[in-house]
Amino acid sequence: MKILNLPIELPQEACCKARPDQYADLTAYLLDPMAETASRPRPAVVICPGGGYTRLSEREDQPVAMEYLAAGFQVFSLHYSVAPDVFPRALMELALAVRLIRIHSAEWHVDPEKIIVSGFSAGGHLACCLGVFYNRDFLCGPLKTAPGQIRPDGLLLCYPVITSGPFCHPGSIESLLGPDACDQEKRRLVSLELQAGPHTPPTFLWHTYTDQTVPVENSLLFADALRSHGVSLEMHLYPRGRHGLSLATHEVEGGDGRYYEPGCQGWISLAKAWIRNLGRENAQ
Repeated sequence: MKILNLPIELPQEACCKARPDQYADLTAYLLDPMAETASRPRPAVVICPGGGYTRLSEREDQPVAMEYLAAGFQVFSLHYSVAPDVFPRALMELALAVRLIRIHSAEWHVDPEKIIVSGFSAGGHLACCLGVFYNRDFLCGPLKTAPGQIRPDGLLLCYPVITSGPFCHPGSIESLLGPDACDQEKRRLVSLELQAGPHTPPTFLWHTYTDQTVPVENSLLFADALRSHGVSLEMHLYPRGRHGLSLATHEVEGGDGRYYEPGCQGWISLAKAWIRNLGRENAQ
C-alpha cells in the first residue's frame, strides 16, 4: 500500500483565500494491485470529515478510511479549507480532488466511473454540494474544467447538513457563508434540497432520529427532493444515536462512550455493499 499526501491548490483567480499560508490537501491510501486482479480497477471513496466548517473531525477521517480500505477500495481523505474561508472555497477544493483522482485513475488503479464522495455532517454538506453543483458555471468556469471531470458517481452522506431553512444547523451555515450568512439569496443557494435535480448522482444517506444537532429533517428534505426528481436513493434511519457518531464503534467513541452506538454500526457494511452494487441497476 502507498500513502500519498497531495496538495490541492486553486488557481489564484478562482477564489480568494482568507489564510494564504494554509492549503487543502488530499491524503491517498492506495492499495497495490494483486497479480490475479491487476486489470480490475477499484472504486474510490473521497472522505470529507465534518466539523461545522470550522475544523475537521479526526474521528470521521482515518478510522473511516481504514474501513473502506479493508473492503478493497482506494480511499482519499480531503482536508479542506474551513472558516474564515467561505463558500465556494472548499467546494472548489473537492472538485479539484475528484478531477485529480480521475486524471490519475489508471496509475492509481481507480475505476474512473466509480468515484464516490462521502461526507459527515458539514462534510456531508460539502460532498452534497459537489453532487448538485458540479455542472454550474460558478464552479466549472474558474476551475477551467468540464462537468464530467468533477462529477461524483455517487454521494454517501452521513447525518449531513443539508438545509439553511428552519431545520438548519446555524453554526455550519454561518461558518460556510461568513459575512454573507444573512444574505437570503446565498442561503437559498446552499440549501441543497432546493438545488437537487435529475442530474444529482445516486445517493446513500443515513441519519439518526434523535440527532439534536443536525435534525433528521435535513436528510428527509433531501430524500424527498431526490425522490421527486427520480434519483436513485438508499436511505437508513436509526431510532437512536447522537450527532457525530462516525463508525459508532469503540474506535471512535471519544473516550467516554458517548459516540458508541451498537445499533448504528451496521451503516458501514450497508455503504460498502451500496458502493459495490452502484451502477448495476443501470447495466441490467
